[in-house]
Amino acid sequence: MNTIRKIKLAVLSLSALAVVGTACNKLNYQATPLEVPKTAAGSRLSQVLAASASDSLYNRLVIKSGILTASTPTITDSNQRYTMFVPDNNAMKVLINGLSGGAVPLNAPDAVFSGFITANIPASSAAGIVSYNIVPQLLSSSSFPVSFPNLQYPTILNPAPALSALLRLTTFPSKRGASVWVNNIPITSADLAATNGIIHHTAAVNVPPSASLWSRINTDTTLTYLKAAILRADSGTAVAPSTVGFLQGALDNIGANLTVFAPVDTAFRSVLTGQITLALIAQGMPPANAQATAQALAATPAVFSNPALFPVLTPMLVKGIVVYHLLGTRAFSVNLPTTTTNVVTLLNGAVPTHPGVAVSATFTGPVVAAISVKGVANSSAASVIMNPTPGTGSSDQNATNGVLHKITQVLLPQ
Repeated sequence: MNTIRKIKLAVLSLSALAVVGTACNKLNYQATPLEVPKTAAGSRLSQVLAASASDSLYNRLVIKSGILTASTPTITDSNQRYTMFVPDNNAMKVLINGLSGGAVPLNAPDAVFSGFITANIPASSAAGIVSYNIVPQLLSSSSFPVSFPNLQYPTILNPAPALSALLRLTTFPSKRGASVWVNNIPITSADLAATNGIIHHTAAVNVPPSASLWSRINTDTTLTYLKAAILRADSGTAVAPSTVGFLQGALDNIGANLTVFAPVDTAFRSVLTGQITLALIAQGMPPANAQATAQALAATPAVFSNPALFPVLTPMLVKGIVVYHLLGTRAFSVNLPTTTTNVVTLLNGAVPTHPGVAVSATFTGPVVAAISVKGVANSSAASVIMNPTPGTGSSDQNATNGVLHKITQVLLPQ
């Protein structure tokens, strides 16, 4: 797993993406029936893209990626079939405006944006984006799944060839009514046909993830209690002290496909203070003293490594709580049900009859405005903190092995 954590994809840095961070749930995009363009008879995907004036900036990125001159042909090959997700010039301008720190204004001439791609975006970064947005089969919008959970499709991007020549990052097309997405990005027009594939236009650039779920949790300053809880849960596994525990390993495994509802630190402090207070009162401590003591004990993530609390916060108990926050499939906000639905969690692996968590999403047009998640023993539902900015946001945080949504409460399974 240490090897996996060290994988660095040839894509744009997370700090730059945080600036770019097209907030897909904030796009000014109307839910209208998708346009179905006419077939481009006799033209390959590379030719269709080159001939489209509104795709000239993405075509420049494709050229920079080297995919058109690669020794193994892809979108230039008439004998193969691919699906491309292509951001138009407006979406590309938002990307470049962010990458340039505003130095390239949105109203700059197209030639300025094109020049920035040529001069400032490394070929490896361009190749990462372009490869992540190509699926090696024909996927018309009519074939996109409508049910939950959604299905994953492999892209042609291999994030770690040294690990396995067969490794691929996956992407997640889906639809509901008139709205169609790839991951959580709306598709604005669909099914532009070429002789060797199909192009779907997206409202933003779909950037490949570069870090695992564990890497995100391990470095996020608002998820320090969740990190400590995972380590406490893993302390009960029968592994050598230097070996990565089961949960940490799963969250770092590039082959996994998970959803994490991640309680922020304030949520953990609140529930731990309440539970420790009750435990102290049950032991005979006056309520006022119990609450003050509990607040002090729960003030830092070290609460999970405090030997005095080991009899209460056992590895088994903490593991049960952690896995109750994990789904065994990747669910972007747009894939969640619109009516409250019980969804099984990884806790069901140990307790098959458990009802899971109750989830619902509220849409405004093609984007999600709110998500609620309720545990069986919670008196009220937790809310997902909506902000999908890549790398620094709190919802729809796409990782190499799943997606993370920060929530306002710890989910209690019983």
